Amino acid sequence: MLATVTSAPGLAQDEIFAITQPVELRQNDPENIEVGELIYRGGVVIEPGEEKIGGISGLEWHDGLLYAVSDDGKWLTIEPDEINGRLIDVLTITRGDLNDERGRRLRDKEDADAEAITRDADGNWLVSFERRHRVWRYSNLAEGAGADLEYPPSILFGAQGNSGIETLAQLGDRLLVCGEWAGTDRDNCSIVVDGGEIAFEVTPPPELAEHGGVPTDAACGSDGTCYILFRSYREGQGNRAAIVAMSIEGDTETIASLLPSLTLDNFEGLALREQFGKTFLYLVSDNNFSENQRTLLMKFEIRQTEPLIAATPEPEVNYETTDVVLETEMGDIKIRLETERAPITAANFLRYIDEGRFDGTVFYRAMKLEREPMPNGLIQGGTQFDPERILPGILHEPTTQTGLSHTNGALSMAMGEPGTANGDFSIMLADQVGLDAQPGSNDPIWKNGYAVFGYVIEGMDVVSAIHALPADPDKGEGMMVGQILADPVTILDARRVEEPAE
Repeated sequence: MLATVTSAPGLAQDEIFAITQPVELRQNDPENIEVGELIYRGGVVIEPGEEKIGGISGLEWHDGLLYAVSDDGKWLTIEPDEINGRLIDVLTITRGDLNDERGRRLRDKEDADAEAITRDADGNWLVSFERRHRVWRYSNLAEGAGADLEYPPSILFGAQGNSGIETLAQLGDRLLVCGEWAGTDRDNCSIVVDGGEIAFEVTPPPELAEHGGVPTDAACGSDGTCYILFRSYREGQGNRAAIVAMSIEGDTETIASLLPSLTLDNFEGLALREQFGKTFLYLVSDNNFSENQRTLLMKFEIRQTEPLIAATPEPEVNYETTDVVLETEMGDIKIRLETERAPITAANFLRYIDEGRFDGTVFYRAMKLEREPMPNGLIQGGTQFDPERILPGILHEPTTQTGLSHTNGALSMAMGEPGTANGDFSIMLADQVGLDAQPGSNDPIWKNGYAVFGYVIEGMDVVSAIHALPADPDKGEGMMVGQILADPVTILDARRVEEPAE
């Protein structure tokens, strides 16, 4: 397979092609895709090619791309090609130079040996270097100059030669930093926050500790869990790797040990991606620009497990609700609005109903996701910014405030940003909990999520039928291309359900 590789701004714009080949977790048993708490979701080998792609030593997921740094002072972006959540290829690779304090390209190996990358709470890039040990902040990887942190991690001091800070991961306002050592008289990790620092030791699992296992990267999820990648190498026995989960309280648990005869190499990069209520980890290996090592890019899903001990059930609470019905050309959809738990959003929807603003509007969009259970995705309808119908935007009620979630049948307000929701809404087909608020995200949309305010209680067959209608490939903009229905479905009447007489 071929992936386009483009040079970064300021460099020659020649395009080359990186050759990739798919790999299985177990080459002799490709159907066996589980290891520990991980499920293998595909991977590739990226061949060096004429541009000598390699030396990748850190990884970060951001805005649809994997960001990386390399031992020769480069930054890279990798766009994965995925089908039904499985990594099958690499679409594009972009590469550029990391700059020094004056904005000049790093040249000398002592200065250019980049080992880890993360994105801080302000949207800057943090990059760690070894040999000349430091962590630099870049406002822009392609054009910016490196700058020292105001409060550099103390474990920088005393780092030796080729064993420096290999691990950076941001969690809210906290920075997780780990050095490339373990089991010494110096703690190998620390949390830096507000100019203070807490040092501690994270140990590799025994099967790596006996082979000299050390931290090489980390990534943190929105729930506060950080995942630390360990790797080891022993002559004659090859590479090993493990992923250790660390809770916000500091408790650790090994979720997977990657041992021979699995597909392995010198894993030095770990990125975390949260999508549709699932957590995925990407691993990348550093080939050290050697013919004896490979650049592997592999994707795993963290298994969602049930607690071993059932929680004490919460006492049942009956919240105030109001039932409404949307009478459409294809049948009725009955909805229960959460007027107590989402009072602002539900009241807004009721005002649109009571003033007849939904009558004659349409369901116009069907987002279709190719994953189980099927059908999967959402439908969207409403006023479509019709100036004769829309009301002013309303205060956002995030799911962290209401306790509601984007589960199957949930109603959610469409919006551009918090405070702009008016008269467009969506109905979920299957769980879409990735649309819930994610407090740990740096993106304001995902940080606040979308507002759930009710659930379909009758008529999901009508929702599914609308969802199944064909789309017009020429309609829509941006992410909505291919999702606009060729023949929208009219809402004939929207009304409250009359309470039965006592």
